[in-house]
Amino acid sequence: MGSVRKASAWLGLVDDNDDERYYDDDYSEGTEPGDAWVTDPRVKVATDTAEEKGRRIGTVTPDSFRDARALGELFRDGVPVIVNLTAMEPADAKRVVDFAAGLTFGLRGTIERVANRVFLLTPANTEIVSGEPAARRDDGFFNQS
Repeated sequence: MGSVRKASAWLGLVDDNDDERYYDDDYSEGTEPGDAWVTDPRVKVATDTAEEKGRRIGTVTPDSFRDARALGELFRDGVPVIVNLTAMEPADAKRVVDFAAGLTFGLRGTIERVANRVFLLTPANTEIVSGEPAARRDDGFFNQS
């Protein structure tokens, strides 16, 4: 391939058909098209590990009240849920907040406003840790009282 053609391919002006030279046919033998890429069995996918240890957080951005079921199912399974209502009409958003409040009350969880029209639903077994800086806390290291 000439230098002008390489430059044109790099700029995307022409198709680069030299991709085949980078693939080794011997390497691809022995794998079936349906086989998944296998890694070290000691390595787990993050979602599998998170699910085993209960370290999952769901996010739901409903478009209408019909989507409230998705947040209800996540919360019922013990997953904390962040509900973003910024894309909804105010009347439907109020209905979803009422639904979420009833859901958290029924399952002994908590609901907390994180931002304008964004709420965090936490199950009963979840502790919310404040992100307050240590310098502002009363029980901090530099408390001289």
